[in-house]
Parts: sequence; C-alpha cells; structure tokens
Amino acid sequence: MYIALGVIVLVALYLVFIYNGLVRARQMAEEAWSGIDVQLKRRADLIPNLIETVKGYAAHEKSTLEEVVELRNKAQAVPSGDVAGRAQAEGLLGQALGRLIALAEAYPDLKANQNFAELQSSLETMEGELQMARRYYNGAARDLNVKVESFPSNLVAGQFGFAKRDYFEITNEADRAVPSVKF
Repeated sequence: MYIALGVIVLVALYLVFIYNGLVRARQMAEEAWSGIDVQLKRRADLIPNLIETVKGYAAHEKSTLEEVVELRNKAQAVPSGDVAGRAQAEGLLGQALGRLIALAEAYPDLKANQNFAELQSSLETMEGELQMARRYYNGAARDLNVKVESFPSNLVAGQFGFAKRDYFEITNEADRAVPSVKF
C-alpha cells in the first residue's frame, strides 16, 4: 500500500514538474515577444524624426519618405499576437528604411548633418537590438514548442491548453533581399 501511494505521489510530483516547466517556457516566450514589441515601438518612434530630418534635404524623394511612413503605420496596425503578420510587416519596413538610409549617399550635406548621423546611428543600434530580441524570442518559442511536442510533456500541455508559438521570421524571400536604391 505504501509503495502504491509512493508511486502515485512521485507521478503527481512529476506532472507538477512538467506543468511548471511548461508555464516557465510560456512565460519566457511571452517575455521575449514583449522585448520584440518594445524594440519595434522604439524603431517606430524614431522613424518620424528620421523622416523629418531627411525631408529637409530630400524633398523631391517624397515617394520613399511616404512609403516608410505608410509601412510604419501598417506595421503598427498588426495585432500584437500575430507573429507572422508582424514579421512580414516589419520586414517590408526594414527594406524601406534601408532605401531611406541609402538616400543619404546622394545628399552629402544630409550625410554630414549631425542630427541625421545621430538618428542613423540610433537606428542601426536599434536594428541590432531588434535582431537580438528576435533571436531571443525564437529561442524561447523553440523551447516552448519542444516541450509542447515532446513526450510526456505533450500530454500535460494538451490537457492544460499550452500551444506552440510561431517563430518571428521572414517568410517572403523578397523581404530578405538587400534593398536596391536607384537615383
């Protein structure tokens, strides 16, 4: 009788251990997504300053400026939980930002402007931080997905509604291409 009770207690403890691991993995993925969201918000806040600085020098490059603003607004309109949609929108925005930064090459005065140089540096730093946040999120999503799909944790995950997370990745090959700028 004590052996059976001991086995039941051990199984119950093991299930609690698995459940807590799933909760920890889900929280890590949510925290990681929050990190991406913060970086995307910082980038979205920096874009209007960059646009205004460039506008003064490149008034006739209006279509590039308008495209960046439009893509920024579209990226911000994607619901926070839509990882795939957000990844696609942010990929397009990243390409447009690349074209905007490349405009500086055609305007030596703009390139030398201290405000533009500081904004460009901030944007480059932010893109690096965003890339790190994306890697962290994808790692947290991977860890959760492994637990959700692995035996025996998949049994507990199914019972308590734990679900796989989408990776934050660029699915459209055109979004991966280096932006081309022609003057």
